[in-house]
Amino acid sequence: MSPDDLPTLPAGFTTTTTTLDDVPRLCELRGAAAAPWTGSTAVDTDAVASEVAGPMSWTRRQLVVRDGAGVIRAWVTAHDRAAGRVVVGVDVDRGVPVAADLAAWGYAWGAQQGRELAAQRGLAGTQLDSDAYAGDEEQRGWLTVAGYAQARSWLHMSRAVVPAEAEPGALPEPFPGVTVRRIDTYDGGLPLAEDLQAVHRVLEAAFEDHFNSYRESFGEFLVRLRADPGHRWDHWWLALVADPEARPGEPGAEPEVMGALVGAELPSGPSGKEGSYIEYLGADRRARGRGVATALLFAVVQDAAARGRDRVGLEVDADSPTGAAALYEKWGWRTEYRTESWHRDITL
Repeated sequence: MSPDDLPTLPAGFTTTTTTLDDVPRLCELRGAAAAPWTGSTAVDTDAVASEVAGPMSWTRRQLVVRDGAGVIRAWVTAHDRAAGRVVVGVDVDRGVPVAADLAAWGYAWGAQQGRELAAQRGLAGTQLDSDAYAGDEEQRGWLTVAGYAQARSWLHMSRAVVPAEAEPGALPEPFPGVTVRRIDTYDGGLPLAEDLQAVHRVLEAAFEDHFNSYRESFGEFLVRLRADPGHRWDHWWLALVADPEARPGEPGAEPEVMGALVGAELPSGPSGKEGSYIEYLGADRRARGRGVATALLFAVVQDAAARGRDRVGLEVDADSPTGAAALYEKWGWRTEYRTESWHRDITL
């Protein structure tokens, strides 16, 4: 049988649409899969609820697979992330004897959805993107059978934050000519379009030569990030750079946007305190070596400390040619666990 053929579900198993009543069970499935690699069964319940029936569900197709007693044994999703990119998620109860069969069905279903989504966009095919925890040989085996190949590894890093880091002078100051500020907002809290466009422009340019880079429209970018329950407009930052030696009117004298950071709020952890998370951090090539990324990092750390949070998390490409992981380690970030991206290209 080809990985593209949708197999028959095991006897007695059926599929249904997801509802908010399913959220606790879906969190159990994800938590159980994560625990051996992250050391915790904790799952962001709000994020799962958003995937099921909130803003994150708007770009997802999904089903749950139930056994004869009605217990959910698998959750499969196909996220239409952007043109040519479909993220396939397959969460399976590892405790049932037919777990491998449910996984095979889930990845085949994801491929079907990927083709349909590509056709709707007028494309000849798409990339299917899924993931596994590094070391999870069971999930890796399921992905291999489904026609995927490992493409990249990612470090999930965290840095502790202490209250004293909220004080002026507690963290290194930006280099001369570099200033960092939050994006501007109107009185009601909504952001200025000009600053949002600047963030998108900087990040698109900063990552265009990175692994698996693809263009994401401004609208797709905003909708996807706003759908995250941890989204906060006051966690978006810009870095501006000017030549400190230039006189007024000379080239480089006026500050120019050269860096951007998109952050979010993390739910409370074991300490009972929330954290901050860095979704994206990018710098214009012309500003590299000017400490732009470092200045943005410290702005987030100081902000987290001022809010009474206990950590700042992020994800970084383990093989990044920019050496980003070394920068984070230099300033206190440590790897907590690793994940892998697995890809498969399909055509209509």
